[in-house]
Amino acid sequence: MLPKEEFFFLWNHATIKVLDIRYELFKPEEIGKLYKLPANMFLYATGGGAEIQIDLTNYTLEGFHLIHGGKGSTLQIVATDKGFEYYMVFYRASIPLTLNKMIARAMQSNNPFNYQYSLIPNSPITMFKKIHYMYIEWGNANNLSKFTIKSLFYQLLNEIFKQLEQDSIDIQKLNVSNQIKAYLEENYAQPLTLESIAKALRYSPSHLSIQFKQQIGCSPIEYLIQLRIEKASILLEQTNASLRDIAMGVGYNDVYYFSRLFKKRVGVSPTKFRQREQLNRLVKDSPTMSERYSIVDWSFQDYIENGYQYNERKYEPMNKRGLSAIATLFLCLTLLLSACSSGATTNTGSGEKQASTAQAVSESQTKIVSTMKGDVEIPVNPERVVVMYYTGDVLAFDVTPVGSSKIQEGAAFEEELKTVESLGEWFEPNVEAVIQLKPDVIIIPSKDELYEQMQKIAPTVMIDFSTSLDDRLTKIGEVLGKEKEAKELLANFYTKVENSQEKLKEAGILDKTVSIMEGGKGQMSVVTSYTYGRGSQAIYEYLGLKAPDIIQKKIDDKNNTDEAINVSLEVLTDYAGDFVFRSSYEGMVDLTDHPVWSNIPAIKEGRLIEMDFGFCYYNDIYSLTKQLDFIVDNLVATTK
Repeated sequence: MLPKEEFFFLWNHATIKVLDIRYELFKPEEIGKLYKLPANMFLYATGGGAEIQIDLTNYTLEGFHLIHGGKGSTLQIVATDKGFEYYMVFYRASIPLTLNKMIARAMQSNNPFNYQYSLIPNSPITMFKKIHYMYIEWGNANNLSKFTIKSLFYQLLNEIFKQLEQDSIDIQKLNVSNQIKAYLEENYAQPLTLESIAKALRYSPSHLSIQFKQQIGCSPIEYLIQLRIEKASILLEQTNASLRDIAMGVGYNDVYYFSRLFKKRVGVSPTKFRQREQLNRLVKDSPTMSERYSIVDWSFQDYIENGYQYNERKYEPMNKRGLSAIATLFLCLTLLLSACSSGATTNTGSGEKQASTAQAVSESQTKIVSTMKGDVEIPVNPERVVVMYYTGDVLAFDVTPVGSSKIQEGAAFEEELKTVESLGEWFEPNVEAVIQLKPDVIIIPSKDELYEQMQKIAPTVMIDFSTSLDDRLTKIGEVLGKEKEAKELLANFYTKVENSQEKLKEAGILDKTVSIMEGGKGQMSVVTSYTYGRGSQAIYEYLGLKAPDIIQKKIDDKNNTDEAINVSLEVLTDYAGDFVFRSSYEGMVDLTDHPVWSNIPAIKEGRLIEMDFGFCYYNDIYSLTKQLDFIVDNLVATTK
């Protein structure tokens, strides 16, 4: 709840513009469509009644009533048998954040125009006259009418705020999670992604995901999956629709994927879930049962997934005849279900037995891998690998993942991933897409939220960002069942490092200084760490090249937390080494004619080497190997 002093303080500094005024009359029991508010809004009910939902907050309106809703909220109106009459006033309010720091801080934490509240006006007729007159003037569209509307709107606000001040009215902050939940309830059967949800609600994907998780405790996609499973459960229990129709009805085109996901979430397959629930309903709905045992408390034990058997029921029969009737009913039901299922399984029993045996053998071929999250059981030789960020390391083992996080354009391994499904950003992948790939194992960098998502899908191995190349590759080799190959990869890599250093020594470059820069609009970002990417690990750690003293001191400082620093172009010469590598990308600033840049000795004398941002972004062994070749070849070329 927003403190009222702060609420009025911010409104007092706002610039207001009325955007639209509407009048609506709903017929008795008419249901309005779910409607997304295009701007902040006051809704004033003037007749009849309705059930109104703003996001997931419900209001029962009868007679005069005023509600405020924020831009982006979802609104639905259901008229009572009396119909419903109301006005809507849409407005935009803005505050220049440069006005002062106090206002900027207050707006960042509490935007008063997005808050939700309702009240029954103390002077309903006065409020009605103002809003009705505003509506009449809105049709004139001349400057005097606009001024009249603005003055009336401020009078209206004054009435509302006086009552807010006097009465104990709850002013609720706009709940992003309620907006998302309302949207998902309406659209769960549509093909949705985090990006499409965010676009529909006009949020950035990252902001939407963070807000939802903070308020609900799971990601929007996790919530969507659970919602779809709940809707599917209802359809399975209450209809005879086919699995394919149910899958498509809740947003899944692949019935096999839907079945697998359902079983993972519910514990039984959709078919067995339907059999279980329909059997329960038959028992409960039986006239014999309800007449004889209506006073008996039935306590069914847990279902056992083994040919849809049930544990023994515990009840106290009133007589032996009752027990016999129950036994007879269960026997009939069992025979009926067996008869229904036998036709479908007669010709496949042998195949199912073989598949079951093969599965048992497969499941026994597992191993335990020690990780930073504890021991993880994985297949001995996983075939379907999903990897986040460490894609180049996995590719170095000649293993093509079935799915990978999105990679930077121009990455050293870009070509190798053309047929591999992109799963989105490594820290926020498309969970549904990962599930659909049916991975044997998932390899991810250290991020707890990501781990919580992935470990629910398949065995997940998390490797800390700070892990050395040797330890990381050894661990990935262990996960992939390629321990020997890991040793060979590392041996070959260090041999290449030695050969590369020898080439630079022969060219007289090994003792020269090297700078790595990026940017160019008024200042440059200068790399001050060998763990920042941009080729820094290959240049400073493995090739052992030095930076100018002003940079090298930071690189050598173990307490240095700045992986790069911004340097103005005027003093950039002090940070430029004998050779300059510039991380380049499409649309970067052209410094060709800049007097300071073009007069730096390394630039002026042709010792500038442009290195593509995507190519030099990663520090995996695949990328480092390619980067070593590029760096050495280009350095040597400057001496010829």
